[in-house]
Amino acid sequence: CITNAYDDKFDTAAIAPVVKLKNHYNLELFHGSTIAFKDMALSILPYLLTTSAKKQGVDNKIVILTATSGDTGKAAMAGFADVPGTEIIVFYPKDGVSKIQELQMTTQTGANTHVIAIDGNFDDAQTDVKRMFNDVDLREKLLAHHTQFSSANSMNVGRLVPQVVYYVYAYAQLVKAGHIQNGDKVNFTVPTGNFGNILAAYYARQIGVPVGKLICASNENNVLTDFFATGTYDKKRDFKVTTSPSMDILVSSNLERLIFHLLGNDATKTKELMDALVTKGEYTLADADKDILDLFAAGFATEDETAAEIKRVYDEDKYIEDPHTAVASAVYEAYVQKTDDHTPTVIASTASPYKFPRVAVSAVTGKDSGDDFKAVEDLHQLSGVAIPAAVDGLEHAEVRHKTVVAAADMQKAVESYLGV
Repeated sequence: CITNAYDDKFDTAAIAPVVKLKNHYNLELFHGSTIAFKDMALSILPYLLTTSAKKQGVDNKIVILTATSGDTGKAAMAGFADVPGTEIIVFYPKDGVSKIQELQMTTQTGANTHVIAIDGNFDDAQTDVKRMFNDVDLREKLLAHHTQFSSANSMNVGRLVPQVVYYVYAYAQLVKAGHIQNGDKVNFTVPTGNFGNILAAYYARQIGVPVGKLICASNENNVLTDFFATGTYDKKRDFKVTTSPSMDILVSSNLERLIFHLLGNDATKTKELMDALVTKGEYTLADADKDILDLFAAGFATEDETAAEIKRVYDEDKYIEDPHTAVASAVYEAYVQKTDDHTPTVIASTASPYKFPRVAVSAVTGKDSGDDFKAVEDLHQLSGVAIPAAVDGLEHAEVRHKTVVAAADMQKAVESYLGV
């Protein structure tokens, strides 16, 4: 599984190299086939899933039902395209991803791949995907056709576990390079939307990686920043579309797992909080429980602060970060100024700037390239970094998936594709 998953689909033998910048280290998680961090887990998930199905004697067709805010969808389809015994259906918010992200998905090949845009946001897509998983009647209908659901979202722990590995690997790289001694603490700063990536860092700490602080970085959808500051999770706020769309999320699903662990694996208390989020739009930790969040620091960056951080890092290091990484970098800089904590810090760099070229170029030059593919060329000139295969030729690739549905019609689309 491992050898086949992490092969020449990645453009560097290091797979996830750690790059030293002036004030921190970037763990580059974007060297896979879709130039985003989801490749790290979704390159191996098809092997884990099909191997598990074989061992368990499952002979049903497995339908990978997935909601995406931009990265998971393409990475999942790249992993599952034409894998025997599987079908994959991806929902994404029509106006909530970058042009490059959308084209990566809508041009995806593979007879078993289906991409559907919805008139809604990521939270709408994720909510209905979860509802379908819990729909007993739909499950029985699928089983009658020898079909069952699985997911490429982090609700599937098989998506989450491989992400733990790269935090261990990052620490090992720092030790090997002599930047730290084995046993020294490090901080991890993670651009965060659905909370899966930073939860993986938490799990890395739980299995022994010496972590000082986990710094949760949000964009203007700063529900998590408020939660860590107050102990109240309140999703009742305006949803903002930003230049870091993979973080445009107000319901951070994986936070439920963290709450469960921090409350002593108390399923009853956790369920009460999650039910309150559904019925009231918010929940609050009891005062006695709030200190369990002390391992975490949290902050957010505005759109202007994100652009300024891309420019600052470029001016200081001649290195161009994508907007998600820049959010994390800006939040980290603010954290250091506030705390004077100079613990060596690794930022999870979750996407290549080539996935958001107009944002990156505009931040560095102050000028809009006017077109994403013109921006790709401009970014190449500015950075000197080769244009990735994932983007090269994308402009003229055939758009194969054009379906758009209302959020309320997602299940009808699934049933239509599967013929049930």
